[in-house]
Amino acid sequence: MPKTSANGAARAPLNREKVLHTAVRFADEHGLAALSMRRLAQTLGVEAMSLYNHVTNKDDLLDGVADLVVAEMGVPEIGGDWKATMRARATAAHEALLRHPWANGLIGTRLNVGPAMLRYIDATVGCLRAAGFSYQLADRAWNAMDSHIYGFTLQQVNFPLQPDEYASAAKQFLPLIPADRFPYMNALSQLVIDGKHTGIADFTFGLNLILDGLERLLEESSD
Repeated sequence: MPKTSANGAARAPLNREKVLHTAVRFADEHGLAALSMRRLAQTLGVEAMSLYNHVTNKDDLLDGVADLVVAEMGVPEIGGDWKATMRARATAAHEALLRHPWANGLIGTRLNVGPAMLRYIDATVGCLRAAGFSYQLADRAWNAMDSHIYGFTLQQVNFPLQPDEYASAAKQFLPLIPADRFPYMNALSQLVIDGKHTGIADFTFGLNLILDGLERLLEESSD
């Protein structure tokens, strides 16, 4: 007999995919810290023990949701313009992490890499190898890019001001950075106050520095 929900409607059978996707939506709404097997079961309308037919334990659940977020980042194309591919890869990862800000700290802490992560890394290394990078340099390259992606996103998500608040905040804090003691910070703040500089961090600025630097390293290694 098919199981029914509280309102008597037939409930779709539970499977691992449904459990993981529900866990992602729960974390999006309530944060990762609030995610527990009990609360996830309540959200699904099932007993907590039934979840263990689909995930081994809480660690398996976290591995699964981390891999779902990685899957949203896409798989880099091997061959062609490696810089364009790596730029697209970084942008897609940054956007996925902004959609799921709780995943930023989770992905880098999981020891059990899932199928999406394996495809993602393998294609990244493959793209760089096809461009002429050695395995050693390809490894350093994608780690440098990921440090920028995850670090920039973490800072953006947690920064206490919205972009439209920068000018007013600069004006408010200007008395704390007098020109005679902190001349450069004072001058920079004045530019923000006057609207001559937004003060907003630029994701692509740092990414382009990394990609341009990697391009020079590739040229030097080919000499």
